[in-house]
Amino acid sequence: MSFTTRTTRPPALAAGTALLALTLAACAPAAGAGPEAAGPPAELRLGYFANVTHAPALVGVSEGIFEARLEAAGTPTLSTQVFNAGPAAIEALNAGAIDATFIGPNPAVNGFIQSDGDALRIVAGTTSGGAQLVVQPGIASAQDLVGANLATPQLGNTQDVALRSWLTSQGLTSPISGGGDVTITPTENAQTLQLFTDGELDGAWLPEPWASRLVVDAGAQVLVDEKDLWPDGQFVTTHLIVSREFLAEHPETVEALLEGLQDSIARLEVDPAGAAAVVNAQLEVAGGAALSDEVLARAFGSLTFSTDPLAGTLGTVLANAVAAGTTTAASIEGIYDLRLLNVLRVASGASPVSAAGLGQE
Repeated sequence: MSFTTRTTRPPALAAGTALLALTLAACAPAAGAGPEAAGPPAELRLGYFANVTHAPALVGVSEGIFEARLEAAGTPTLSTQVFNAGPAAIEALNAGAIDATFIGPNPAVNGFIQSDGDALRIVAGTTSGGAQLVVQPGIASAQDLVGANLATPQLGNTQDVALRSWLTSQGLTSPISGGGDVTITPTENAQTLQLFTDGELDGAWLPEPWASRLVVDAGAQVLVDEKDLWPDGQFVTTHLIVSREFLAEHPETVEALLEGLQDSIARLEVDPAGAAAVVNAQLEVAGGAALSDEVLARAFGSLTFSTDPLAGTLGTVLANAVAAGTTTAASIEGIYDLRLLNVLRVASGASPVSAAGLGQE
């Protein structure tokens, strides 16, 4: 049964969001801002990853939820592209190959800084949790990792920064140039599973479902659960970013995408078992194999889905990336634009979320 909905907006909400769309266009930066709001485009090009941490994206795409909301807003075509990790998605965004993508915080921060704040805006949260350092049996402490070969999905992605930052906190070195106490090899997730199974990797810092696959399918042990490193166990794994130019030109299309995101998260909350089956089917399409019930349950058990981007944690994300050597210290003020999201949240009875001084809300 499809969760697709074509519900018409209440008049008050329609008026409020139309006014906000005009405000977004009027407030766009004058220098290099591109055209003002130009109405809905014929197509929205959306990126996401074949990970359980992108479950709202997988549900929204496969169930037609995003398509329904976009079509109702005047954008009849949704095109999608699947990525292995964030840096590749940022490259596609910068090249104009996609308009928006679900992504981890570190690539988004890098993309914002490297473009002097021009490339993108974070418009919503998606997922918290779901990342672990899993290792071969017998590795019981950080010091046991001296001389180890570990993997992350891609240099500079969120798990890569988390691993490098944690190793630094443990007094171990892992320079990007190589050498040091620990070697970190950026590796595609599916290949990581095979290399770990073959004994060629000592461990990996991975998002779900890959951490659970190594634990359940390959006998790995959890050395670090990333939630234990954050206050209240909350940290951003995935949020939604949009090209700044696309947001300025097509705010109503972005609004429709956000409505679809809300619908997808509601689907996950109302029918978690059914939504998990949908996600599993999508993972099979993207990766060639469905997850076992044990892996799926373990992976979903570590995740929280919400449109709150947990903006108060982004300063720590930046500090960790600087310490890891994957980015340079710079201002990230302006990286959030949560105005459309907060209109929708208030209309649905939820509280608005904060940009923590790092953008508009």
